[in-house]
Amino acid sequence: MPTISIISSSVRIDRVSHRVALFFKNYMIEHQLATPQVLDLKEYNFPVFDERLSYQTNPTASALDFAEKIKKSDGVIIVTPEYNGGYPASLKNVVDLLYIEWRRKPIAISTVSNGSFGGTQVITSLQFSLFKIRAWVVPAMCPMPKAQELFDENGVPVDKASIEKRVTPFIQELLWCMEAKKLMDQK
Repeated sequence: MPTISIISSSVRIDRVSHRVALFFKNYMIEHQLATPQVLDLKEYNFPVFDERLSYQTNPTASALDFAEKIKKSDGVIIVTPEYNGGYPASLKNVVDLLYIEWRRKPIAISTVSNGSFGGTQVITSLQFSLFKIRAWVVPAMCPMPKAQELFDENGVPVDKASIEKRVTPFIQELLWCMEAKKLMDQK
């Protein structure tokens, strides 16, 4: 079964986007689609980026752990809130921390907001950063507007059927890209 890392990007108190990350984990387990792991940037508590990991002389154990988990993942889901039209510094920090680990890695983006647009303003800037480091950004996106009304604190959706209808094509697109990469790597 493929491995998917779910990056929970927000480090704020009472963050709503973490609920979405937990939902994705539970969804993949329930439907036996992948072996998911949540990489919670709040738990990692990385220092402000000062150098790419490959150039660091004394990298932290947490940076090495994070890099290894991304490297071993077949795909990644980034769950990010939108803060003033952009993504949080915690996410930019880890995007810039790695380089080789992102190369051709299938990455799907789920944006989250408390408002009605679902964080869609952040997609372009995040896609551009990932493009510059040669990640493979999956075309399907999964905005979650008013996420505070859609999920409880454990990631359980209020209306499971409605959320799964929205999420299924998003996850299927990521799985397709992961399989395509696997086939291309065999050539």
